[in-house]
Amino acid sequence: MLSWWYTKGWINRIQMIKNRLIMSSDTFSILLLLRTLFNPFRQISVDNNAISLADKIKAFFDKLLSRCIGFVVRIFMIIIGLIVMIIQILFGILVIIFWLIMPVLPIVGLIMAIIGWIPK
Repeated sequence: MLSWWYTKGWINRIQMIKNRLIMSSDTFSILLLLRTLFNPFRQISVDNNAISLADKIKAFFDKLLSRCIGFVVRIFMIIIGLIVMIIQILFGILVIIFWLIMPVLPIVGLIMAIIGWIPK
């Protein structure tokens, strides 16, 4: 059991943490959001063949506003995704550390029970 615990079991646990990070990255689409950071956000199509100068100026500012909104929304989603992934990394480190010491805990508990240690 110990040979599995410290070889295949440990590798499986690390792989599970890695897969969880990949799933979170995919859920938040961080790479896609970075590639499309300055793309317009749900813009209603603006006619590029506007006849008057006023229509062209209006179309330019509509696109500019849509890009600014898209940038802000995407940045917030990227930040939230990175925070979730950092929390998962920290939790994964704790799981790995706990995985290392878990087989020893029953022995420690037995020794503590024999010497009469009582938690306060």
